[in-house]
Amino acid sequence: MRPKIGVLALQGDFEAHEKALRESGSEPVLVRTRADLDSIDGLILPGGESTTMLKLLDVEDLFEPLRKFGETKPIFGTCAGAILLADNVVNPQQRSLGLLDLTLERNGYGRQIDSRIASIELDGKPAEAVFIRAPIIRRAGPAVRVIASYLGTPVLVENGLHMAATFHPELSSENRIHELFVKKVQNIEKAYLNYTETT
Repeated sequence: MRPKIGVLALQGDFEAHEKALRESGSEPVLVRTRADLDSIDGLILPGGESTTMLKLLDVEDLFEPLRKFGETKPIFGTCAGAILLADNVVNPQQRSLGLLDLTLERNGYGRQIDSRIASIELDGKPAEAVFIRAPIIRRAGPAVRVIASYLGTPVLVENGLHMAATFHPELSSENRIHELFVKKVQNIEKAYLNYTETT
């Protein structure tokens, strides 16, 4: 069964995520309202500009509904989306959803001119990572699982229901990271169905 996975479509590169999700075996849904959250099994918070995204979330009255959604369903935050997921943001400090036990420093790799395409290791094989004004994970809590690192720093992590990448997997030439998230959503849905059938 193809899970329905939403992409927050208020700002940022949501169309590239939509394409990658479709190619990875899910049914993508562009999310712009609270009602859109009711029909999806998981959600991607895309890259963009995190302060702008926060303002738009307030305009659409989506901040608290997103937090509630993340209490029971998986969210994958990429770049600015990872900043929104973290429980602590610095340089400067700003509000966030607090769903991932991380401290992120905004623009940690430098300005736009310092953006880069790098090679990381994923499941023992090289993978492409596109960093654009990327944040740096300065602290990861004890329950955070590091999936991939770059220059000794975590760049792709998992914590409970949620995942975060400090780069832009939707700009890569392959969809391995989106496939990871789709499988995560599928496994959580299967576990929930099995639980409800036995209770």
